[in-house]
Amino acid sequence: MNIVKDKMVSLTYELKYDDADAQLIEKVENDSPLTFLFGDGGMLEHFEKNLEGLKSGDLFDFKLSADHAYGPVTEQAVVEVPVLAFEVEGKIDNDLVKVGNTIPMMDSQGNKLHGIVLEISDANVKMDFNHPLAGEDLHFKGKVIEVRDAKPEELAGNCSTGSCGDSGCCGGC
Repeated sequence: MNIVKDKMVSLTYELKYDDADAQLIEKVENDSPLTFLFGDGGMLEHFEKNLEGLKSGDLFDFKLSADHAYGPVTEQAVVEVPVLAFEVEGKIDNDLVKVGNTIPMMDSQGNKLHGIVLEISDANVKMDFNHPLAGEDLHFKGKVIEVRDAKPEELAGNCSTGSCGDSGCCGGC
């Protein structure tokens, strides 16, 4: 069975920076493969384009430019957030709000974001909401472990790894 829209895909891979040092970013192995619903928008578009048509047992080895991965680093993603936004019961959690920490946040439309604290002043917290891999060219090398038909409950929800909630619909979540 080939990888096409609405198929469940499981794979292993090594993700490295695409540079002379080829530093390892992430390694996904057989004991916990990446499992996702192909074509539902949960994965990078060009990541999926490179996998489309492959089948169980196929190897893959491809590069994504920063523009086709997480995009360039943008200054618009570095913002000042009022320090009051971090108050809980009138106090700031100084273990959470400190330079270098990544803090989960939500924008005004309810989208989940992660921001890295860059600076803290009396009035504001300067945060960087660029993806940690923004501006990086990436190299993926791996193997397709399984391609199967998606179950109705997998098609009904967002079943990319890590976003299945309590339903456990992906099996790998």
